[in-house]
Amino acid sequence: MPQIPEKIHELTVGQLSARSGAAVSALHFYEAKGLISSRRTTGNQRRYGRDTLRRVAFVRAAQRVGIPLATIRQALAQLPEERTPTNEDWARLSAAWRTELDERIKQLGRLRDHLTDCIGCGCLSLETCVLSNPDDAFGERMAGSRLLPVRNPAPGADQG
Repeated sequence: MPQIPEKIHELTVGQLSARSGAAVSALHFYEAKGLISSRRTTGNQRRYGRDTLRRVAFVRAAQRVGIPLATIRQALAQLPEERTPTNEDWARLSAAWRTELDERIKQLGRLRDHLTDCIGCGCLSLETCVLSNPDDAFGERMAGSRLLPVRNPAPGADQG
């Protein structure tokens, strides 16, 4: 892994990629989604602050546990732009996701525990299936079969 001298305060996209392990295309995607930012040189080249390394690591770790990009972007917006985030900054953000992750773990446990039953049954009944309809959530919200979205035909489309 290439070392970056301490006196260099900005990284090229190639240096950021090499140090973070993220592909250049991923870094461009993160920037387009507002997860990281860069400045442009007079030659229109991207330059990233050294703190972007931690932001990229945070994004990649959050993605690994299934946090949606919009949620990651909201969290990163709470971090200071003018300094490298501290351990306390990261702890505050990750604590906010603990409840969501605990719920996902609970759902995955339910899936694991009932997967064999469901495959063996094959019914996928909306009324009784613990995978398609855990705790009869659909029955509390609506009556009948409304899981598929209703699509309106395009104007002028043949409906025959």
